Amino acid sequence: MTTEEEKVLSTMEDDEIEKDYSLDRVPLEDRNKSWLSITNITFGIATAIFYFQMGSVMALQFGAPNAIVSAIYAIIVAGLLGTVIAYLSAKSGMNVNLLSRSGGFGYIGSSLTSLIYASNFIMYCAFEGLILVSAVHYFTPDFPKWILIVIFGTLVIPLNWFGIEQLDKLQKWSMPVFMIFLVAAIVVSFIKPAVYTGSVFSYMPEGVQFGGTALLFCIGMHNGIMGLTALLASDYARFLKPSDRKFGSIAIGFIPQIFCYGVMGGLGIWFGVRFLEKDPGVYIVLLLGIGGALFTMLTQLRINVTNIYSSSLSLSNFFENVFRFTPGRRFWVVISATSAILLMLGGIVDHLDTVMTFQGVFLFSWAAILVTDALVVKKWLKIGPTYYVSRQEYLYKWNPVGVASLLIASAFGAIAASGYLGVFLQSTAAFVASILAAILTVVIAIYTKGKYYLVREPNDITADDKLG
Repeated sequence: MTTEEEKVLSTMEDDEIEKDYSLDRVPLEDRNKSWLSITNITFGIATAIFYFQMGSVMALQFGAPNAIVSAIYAIIVAGLLGTVIAYLSAKSGMNVNLLSRSGGFGYIGSSLTSLIYASNFIMYCAFEGLILVSAVHYFTPDFPKWILIVIFGTLVIPLNWFGIEQLDKLQKWSMPVFMIFLVAAIVVSFIKPAVYTGSVFSYMPEGVQFGGTALLFCIGMHNGIMGLTALLASDYARFLKPSDRKFGSIAIGFIPQIFCYGVMGGLGIWFGVRFLEKDPGVYIVLLLGIGGALFTMLTQLRINVTNIYSSSLSLSNFFENVFRFTPGRRFWVVISATSAILLMLGGIVDHLDTVMTFQGVFLFSWAAILVTDALVVKKWLKIGPTYYVSRQEYLYKWNPVGVASLLIASAFGAIAASGYLGVFLQSTAAFVASILAAILTVVIAIYTKGKYYLVREPNDITADDKLG
């Protein structure tokens, strides 16, 4: 390779890294993605087999009607939160980590959210990766599992190397293949003799009734993931072109929620009850054979590239804020993937249910604070700036509006989720914590009079940067 060719290649790589925008807002000229492209990218997480499993588990343990009502609740609440966050992201060109800086947390305070957000995605990457490993290992039982873990854990690194453009292409071209496998599984499920021959969507296990504790437990399971799906939209909505901003925010906020909780969750109920099996790794292979393993491989790779992408952005934000360490997003892609591999090898994901409960409290509260700060504090009460700033020189390290609200609400939610305050609050811990976080956000903002939002106002804010 000539010196000139090396310079061109280096320039291209620098441009790709710069266009990651992990540490700053996406400039207006690079907000050029259609709502359809962005929504398609978010389908990477919406098509996860994890939602099959949620539907199956809830239906078999708590009854299909309770699972259905809980799914409707999840679609509405997560859809509303996701729509507002997607709009704020599209308007500002920032993801939730950057929005949090002047959205009530300060630039060091937002690092707390960034680190836990990143760990959340790494944990999910490990969990989803093990589903893939199990499906492949079913057909290669003599092949060591640890080798499969390393192979599939490493595969997400090159699939994430070129950022948003690569993710867009990967999700766009893999979606038709995913749909073919999904339709095939549905068709075969009608042909294959069922274990349970009654009405699937009215199925109730013995001793379980509609409503009451059973419904609360279903809602509690959904609360553990809803904050994540609402917040995730911001990582991609920041690339939305201005002309698609309003409709696109609604589409990005609701369509993935409808698909993951409604379609995937509903199919999980169908497959789980029909074959009385809660593990999708079992019934997908039962339906499609080796095709089931390929289907699992496709879905898990689709979701894990989005998990690693979001994790890399959050880690970039945390280490830039706290340690001034800025090696670039690609470095954190490798770190995130390696961490997920170590978790899979170490068996830490055996405790994922407990981790999900407490992360659900944290993520739901964080989403509630961002939405309340934007709609109530900034827009309605006119406290603090009506725009978002990511540059540290304009920001306080800490803002008690977001930090105190998050810590208090999360502490209460963790105690409630542990069962010390009764079954009702145990099942609704994340939702109640989010309500408490929203109330505290308003109270503390009024008490501090918006003092800790900005050290000084930037002089380059335009009318388009301000909330409408």
